[in-house]
Amino acid sequence: MNRKTFLKRLFQLSVIGAFPLLYSWKIEPFWLEFVERKLPIKNLPDELEGKILMQISDLHVGNRFDWNFLIDSFRKAKSFNPDFVVYTGDFVNHGSAEDHLHLEKVMQYAVHGKLATFGILGNHDYGARWENIKSSEKTCEILENHGVTMLNNRQQESHGLNFIGFEDLWSPNFNPMEVMKEYDPSLANIVLCHNPDVCDIDVWNGYQGWILSGHTHGGQCRIPGIITPILPVKNRKYVSGEINLNDGRMLYINRALGHSFQVRFMVRPEITVFTLTQA
Repeated sequence: MNRKTFLKRLFQLSVIGAFPLLYSWKIEPFWLEFVERKLPIKNLPDELEGKILMQISDLHVGNRFDWNFLIDSFRKAKSFNPDFVVYTGDFVNHGSAEDHLHLEKVMQYAVHGKLATFGILGNHDYGARWENIKSSEKTCEILENHGVTMLNNRQQESHGLNFIGFEDLWSPNFNPMEVMKEYDPSLANIVLCHNPDVCDIDVWNGYQGWILSGHTHGGQCRIPGIITPILPVKNRKYVSGEINLNDGRMLYINRALGHSFQVRFMVRPEITVFTLTQA
């Protein structure tokens, strides 16, 4: 091989090697997927059959990626005309004053349900080391001011659908039994729980039904069936999508709309569009 051929081959290999890096940095983090699926609910009123429930999770508004992507995603999401919208935590990345300022701008374009819009907090909403109560309170204030009803260890019924909201597992306010002691199995219930590891803790009081979570981002970078190097949960089964917990509970883990760092590989950002059906 002469020098010219060697340099040509070296250039070709460099381009091939750089493509996955550019793709995971500049393309996939902004390649939104709307995942459409059915959500069978026990005791669902007849009038809610076929209604749309949209799950949006893990916005991570901060300085690590262009959050205008979130605004653009919200605009696209509104075309589904959802009846219910739930936000399942991690609205900001660091919980700083700058994050909250940017969250104000993003939530001006928030997606709302025609019937109701609910939210819960995630660990990042509690700032550094997940313990800044004032940061979480400021996040709640912003969200409430923009039409999101926050369910902090409490439940609220809307048009025959009962939403049960947990505080985050890693937060100082984690106390799910505060609300689960009042669990009524005769209602059409849905639990909103940011961190899916809560599914393995004895706090459920016999709950039967769906749990909508986020937190994992689907690993952000993975090769399905081979490796998911970064997963912030103890139970490594909790990656993304539907998981049957085999005790009457069904878990759905949203892959997140935003990201802690601007990198994704084989884990596209997600907004989930559920069609409610009777179980």
